[in-house]
Amino acid sequence: MTSYDLTEILRKLLDMPAESELVEFKEANDGFDSDKLGKYFSALSNEANLKGAEEAWLVFGVNNAREVIGTAFRSGSTKLQSLTKEIADHCNNRLTFRGIHEVTHKGKRVILFEIPPAAVGHPTAWKGHHYGRDGESLGPLNTDERHRIEGRFQSQINFERGIAYENASISHILELLDCNKYLTLFNYPAPADAQEVVMRLVKDKAVVRANGGLHITNLGAILFAKDLRQFRHLEYKGIRIILYEGTGRTGGKREQTGQKGYAVGFQGALDWLNDRLPSNEEIKSVRREVVPMYPTRAVRELVANALIHQDFSITGSTLMIEVFDNRIEITNPGTPLINVLEFLNHIPVSRNEAIAATMHLFDFCERRGSGIDRTVEECEKHHLPAPNFIRGDNYTQAILYAPRPLREMDRRDKIRACYQHACLKYANGQQMTNQSFRERMGIAEKNYSIASRIIADALEEGLIKPHDPENKSKKHAKYIPIFG
Repeated sequence: MTSYDLTEILRKLLDMPAESELVEFKEANDGFDSDKLGKYFSALSNEANLKGAEEAWLVFGVNNAREVIGTAFRSGSTKLQSLTKEIADHCNNRLTFRGIHEVTHKGKRVILFEIPPAAVGHPTAWKGHHYGRDGESLGPLNTDERHRIEGRFQSQINFERGIAYENASISHILELLDCNKYLTLFNYPAPADAQEVVMRLVKDKAVVRANGGLHITNLGAILFAKDLRQFRHLEYKGIRIILYEGTGRTGGKREQTGQKGYAVGFQGALDWLNDRLPSNEEIKSVRREVVPMYPTRAVRELVANALIHQDFSITGSTLMIEVFDNRIEITNPGTPLINVLEFLNHIPVSRNEAIAATMHLFDFCERRGSGIDRTVEECEKHHLPAPNFIRGDNYTQAILYAPRPLREMDRRDKIRACYQHACLKYANGQQMTNQSFRERMGIAEKNYSIASRIIADALEEGLIKPHDPENKSKKHAKYIPIFG
């Protein structure tokens, strides 16, 4: 967020007639009980989920009369950085602040703690206890509210188990599902007859037996359908690919919407897409080779990720891949279950566990939790701008950018690259240094000060922190992500 964005947020919070379930003001001049703060984190996070908000706010430096009195805390201080780690250590799923922002209001410092909503299906607990708010009051999250958060997750689990086609005969099943491709993907031996095919489908939960009949599950249809249009509530869930002329949406030149289930149609959709993505020619040894502009592995991971994590309860929307002259945007229905800043290095959380497990089994994506890491690694290897991950109102978007020199990147691009590089190093048990970041960005050693400025900006934004706060030598400084 820019300083202007944060100033506007503070202004709107101060204009509120009173505190709410989503906002808490604290003077916090001399100190603050971290245990109490953890309880507020749990409560505000849970209330944000229940109210469908993108975030909740805890504000230091404002009294109960909504007067800005300022605070001695600083956003980049060691104390607040350790507080971030403490929250992560004692909250389930290692959830922590999305950001700690410093704002100056009429010459006085205010700290804005940006708190993400509880993940769908997982109320935020502090030291094993769930908290909520009733107006301005802090207290235990009541049972009904906890069940509401958990119930949303259960409804998504129920999607995979739900029925896409009731009372299907064996011939209907063979007609609607691509059973040959299904057998090939699972590497099953040739079946003796149709009965054996159905038996295997039942074993893999693509078909269920109930009330004396056979029923195709949503899991079976979404993965193995010959044509998704044959299933009423899945007919608009095919992968949609749009190619544009230029960098805007006014010049659409071609569109393709896949109709096959994701498992049986995934590779074909990727092949169609990759054949139409731009490429460059490079001379290697004595041969001229065509090199894709975007790493095929990164494209594959992001498309698979979008398929796996989409929210099937959102109607009128499907996975969409848009290709522009300077970028690829991959958008899926449903807000992310975790903070987009934590896509790297976070414990995996999936809406659709069975779909995710099956796509991984077929080797369509990396092991759970490593796909985004692999994408960032591929972008670094090919010296591409850092990918961008965006949380929308009811969607999640990943953007891959075409090659661009450093001088054409804006401040946000550079900071994002710095943060992701620190995350990748941390995932590999290492720390980012000025040298490693220069190598990632293609910055010459003599221009080390350019890398230093970007690292300083990332520190200022609260996205990275020193690995050793006691080390005063900038030359040998090492950095890790703020969530490390």
